[in-house]
Amino acid sequence: MKYVKPTKFSYLPKPLALLDVLGLFECDPFGNSLLVKRILIGTIGWFTYARYTVVNRIEIEGTENIENLPINNVLFLANHQTYFADVIAFFHIFCSVKWGFKNTLLPPMYLFGPRARNYYVAASETMKKGILARLFSMGGAITVERSWRADGRDVKREVDTSAGEKVGKALAHGWVVSFPQGTTSPYAPVRKGTAHMIMQNQPIVVPIVINGFRRAFDKKGLRFKKRNTLLTVRIKPPLQIDPNDSVDEIVAKVRAAIEQDVPDWVAPRE
Repeated sequence: MKYVKPTKFSYLPKPLALLDVLGLFECDPFGNSLLVKRILIGTIGWFTYARYTVVNRIEIEGTENIENLPINNVLFLANHQTYFADVIAFFHIFCSVKWGFKNTLLPPMYLFGPRARNYYVAASETMKKGILARLFSMGGAITVERSWRADGRDVKREVDTSAGEKVGKALAHGWVVSFPQGTTSPYAPVRKGTAHMIMQNQPIVVPIVINGFRRAFDKKGLRFKKRNTLLTVRIKPPLQIDPNDSVDEIVAKVRAAIEQDVPDWVAPRE
């Protein structure tokens, strides 16, 4: 991992920013108020808490792998099952770990002081669909234009060259969640952009494997599909990546770590 000194951003001039010990005027690299983000994350957390603990049951494993991580330059890579329910669950867990909880969301006291240095990579088109999506976007979305898919169809267009810069800024400030397959389809290939992201920023890479979200929620992760579902979130130890690893080697390591190697019984993708 490359050490990146955490940067403090503020709406105030630098001399005055030092006096803002409560962080009331602190912002993220994209100009969003951290105070507003905390309020937003806490509010969404309260509204969604029962979805994971009452309507369904969440089982968390491996928070000891993240409780002593630095506050920035940490990249979480996970398999993807819904647009929003996965990310919201991760934010719950990150906030609970900040408060010293281990493998549990009970009780939800952590929502009174949520962690604001959280980001997640999301497709631009997804974050523009509806008021809720726009609110979730304000909670830490790093929006990118997918070069291979748009509006549910396969496409071919220019790679979003600004994506790497956005992720780099977010990593320099906090933790970033990315779904390296870029889709909610199981066993989809891991995109090589993930390997380039790792090679460029040299973050601590933490794999996460989830299950049950696809059964419990619709594709967006907003509506219930099946209640009383067991949701599992398994946080693995940081991935060991050698600086000399090639793009293909990193892709293979990531795919295996998030347990998305294609089983023999699954038909190969076109």
